[in-house]
Amino acid sequence: MERKGDELPILLAQDGPLNGRRWALRSSLIIGRENSCDVVIPERQVSRRHARVTLTPEGYLLEDLGSKNGTNWNGELLSEPVLLKDGDSFQIALAQYFTFLSSDATLPLEGDEYDILPQKTGRLRVDKRSHRVWIGDQEVLPPLSMSQFKMLEMLYDNQGRVVSRQKLIETIWGTDEAIHVTDQAMDAMVRRLRDRLSFMDADHDYIATVRGHGLRLDNPSE
Repeated sequence: MERKGDELPILLAQDGPLNGRRWALRSSLIIGRENSCDVVIPERQVSRRHARVTLTPEGYLLEDLGSKNGTNWNGELLSEPVLLKDGDSFQIALAQYFTFLSSDATLPLEGDEYDILPQKTGRLRVDKRSHRVWIGDQEVLPPLSMSQFKMLEMLYDNQGRVVSRQKLIETIWGTDEAIHVTDQAMDAMVRRLRDRLSFMDADHDYIATVRGHGLRLDNPSE
């Protein structure tokens, strides 16, 4: 059932030693510490053969292979195989974070890599399908963490408008966890995102604080 080039979903690594790497999913992919695995995570807490993503008639199935430290899927410990949906995330022993991007959410591939910039809407550009960010013609590398990307994505989708801190917190941490997020945690997240963007463009502050209201993306035209 192997799919053809431009239909292949993508597995995107974030927040871990493989941060920024991408794999085009074909029939099956083994993740683990052992060198024979398709995706090798060089961390002791990762089992030799930790998890597997397999193409089935229903879609791509994620299963834990009896690992010692478990696999978390969308924030929950995986107890049985699950079908992956576009945007699903999973963590291998909390050592490596992955995002699954379905074929409907990907760009055409050149080998296993993307090589097309998103349509220009300002100096800063976000491609939500591949979870990539550019400032001018330079890509932000290593890629933003998933939390940083979610914040930027929300601001990018609401350019010209202020997004409340509460809305951003719910977007990043989820509605159920939002009540436990402190102002300090939110401020630290904003600071880290600002630092990543200023490293690429020190002359402009893309994240504007509107006191008493929230945040706004200041995205100048090129």
